[in-house]
Amino acid sequence: MRQIFLIGCMLVLLVGCKENSSENVMVVEENPLRYLALGDTYTIGESVEPGRRWPVQLVEKLRAHGVEIEDPRIIATTGWTTQNLLEAMDAQLNNEKYELVSVLIGVNNQYQGKSITAYREDLNRIFQQAIAHSGNGTEGVFAVSIPDYGVTPFGAENAEEIGHEIDKFNEVFKEVAASFEVDFYDITPISRQAVDQPELIADDNLHPSGEMYRLWVEKIYEEVNQKLPVEN
Repeated sequence: MRQIFLIGCMLVLLVGCKENSSENVMVVEENPLRYLALGDTYTIGESVEPGRRWPVQLVEKLRAHGVEIEDPRIIATTGWTTQNLLEAMDAQLNNEKYELVSVLIGVNNQYQGKSITAYREDLNRIFQQAIAHSGNGTEGVFAVSIPDYGVTPFGAENAEEIGHEIDKFNEVFKEVAASFEVDFYDITPISRQAVDQPELIADDNLHPSGEMYRLWVEKIYEEVNQKLPVEN
């Protein structure tokens, strides 16, 4: 009888441990998605807090909708041209893959008076590398248009000329993206709302505010979300 009693106690303990263990186990996603943001001044979010950068806001919105995704890896610096970005990509990227890759580059090519022909050539190389680092090929890559800084206090004196040149660079940007079958999201009209909405401009009177970046994310979120693997 004593043996039967001990066996019964052991069974009760084992069942209890199994129940408790199942209650306390934390399920952790082993393979969260990865996002690579390639760009310049706008991608690094000059003059806004890191949490207000548009790639960071995009990730936070994806997480809010249940997507397991890492913090974005940002390769971007204020003032970079396409040549600077290419050099950084060559130096910093190895063979890693990302489920999402974004490209926003060109404003400093325009500002520094760089050739639009050279811009086109550089974009071809940038998109080739972006697709090579996308785990989903072209489907995982998207481009975001160059905003118009001519509407800011900094650019107001030459607003018409700046706006015209930005349009020219965006035409090339869109054409090259289309040649690689990469989706191109036009946020330039949002940037031009700043002419009547000063809250869309950062305190430096030149760059977008976190609120403008939020509007960008609102515009592109649904389409970006559809690019993600089905399980997410």
